Amino acid sequence: MSTEQELNGFLKEVERRAFKRTVYAVRDEDAALDIVQDAMIRLAEKYADRPAAEWPLLFQRILSNATLDWFRRRRTREAVMQNFSSLQTTDEDGDSADLLEFLEVAGDVHQDEAGEPLLLRKQTLALLEDEISRLPDRQREAFLLRYWEELDVSETAEAMGCSEGSVKTHCSRAVHALAKALKNRGFAP
Repeated sequence: MSTEQELNGFLKEVERRAFKRTVYAVRDEDAALDIVQDAMIRLAEKYADRPAAEWPLLFQRILSNATLDWFRRRRTREAVMQNFSSLQTTDEDGDSADLLEFLEVAGDVHQDEAGEPLLLRKQTLALLEDEISRLPDRQREAFLLRYWEELDVSETAEAMGCSEGSVKTHCSRAVHALAKALKNRGFAP
């Protein structure tokens, strides 16, 4: 029987990685935060009494399902909004967010010499995140579960609801695609 303290520790441990994985999937930080919080709540409400060793796989499965649910809801909303948008004549402009992001990055460029390594590191991580986000969904999911969450092949297969062979194929393709993309951007092994 697991304790509340163990559950809190587990959730604290997986929170950051789960958020990052979900951001890669949905490409929206606010939505990713909601999805991860919902997954954590579901785990706490329905599976808190399970042994702590079962939580990682349960949580990954809950998180995957919550992400799929988000995509389904978004697709439905977009279909409805598309129908409503044909009735509207106003044009919405989303450029202000991009301008703010540009100004934030530009502000980092003017740091002193001690800040340069931090900027280079941030740029490298941003480049890597960008390439991971470009992977097909199943490859990205397999890659993040195996190498980010450090699940083994069988655990990843169970979390993804596929065979171990599929996990190996998805991971192999993801690694090769990332290596090729990073090499094309000037990173050598």
